[in-house]
Formats: sequence, structure tokens, C-alpha cells
Amino acid sequence: MIDFLSLLLIYAGIGFYIAGTVGLLRLPDLYSRLHALTKADNLGLGLLVAGLLLRSDDLLTALKLLLIWVLVLTASAAGSQLIAQFARRGEREAKP
Repeated sequence: MIDFLSLLLIYAGIGFYIAGTVGLLRLPDLYSRLHALTKADNLGLGLLVAGLLLRSDDLLTALKLLLIWVLVLTASAAGSQLIAQFARRGEREAKP
């Protein structure tokens, strides 16, 4: 039962990664793309980590997985914020 739930969470995480990729390719502007990509990737990674936590053998491995997830969440939020600010600054400078 644990193996089935773990695989279900991992496949759901992969599905969110695919949805984020489709959003990145299909949405019209930068801000929509950033929003879709960061939300889908954060949830996708969370589901992957949850699926892997069910399969982890010891506490140290589980803590490492959680630490990786938190660091990626932080980096993703900071990176998308910087990209959006840079794009906004470029839009303001381009206006006559």
C-alpha cells in the first residue's frame, strides 16, 4: 500500500511538472508564465518529495529531502521575483 501511494505521489508530481512546462510554452506573457511555472514546479517537487519520503529508510535521508525542498522553494520564489522586477524595470525604461 505504501509503495502504491508513493508511486501515485511521484506520478502526480511529474504531472505537475508537465503542466508547468505546458504553461511555460503556451501562456502569452512573462508574468503568466512565471506564475504557472513556479506554482506547478513547487507543487510538483512537493509531491515528489512526499513520494520519496514514504520510501526513505532513515530520518537523515528524509531531512535531506525536506531541506532540498525548502531550499528550492526559496530559490524559486527569489528567482521569479528577480525576473519579474527586471522585466518590469525594462518595461518602464522602454516607454517614451
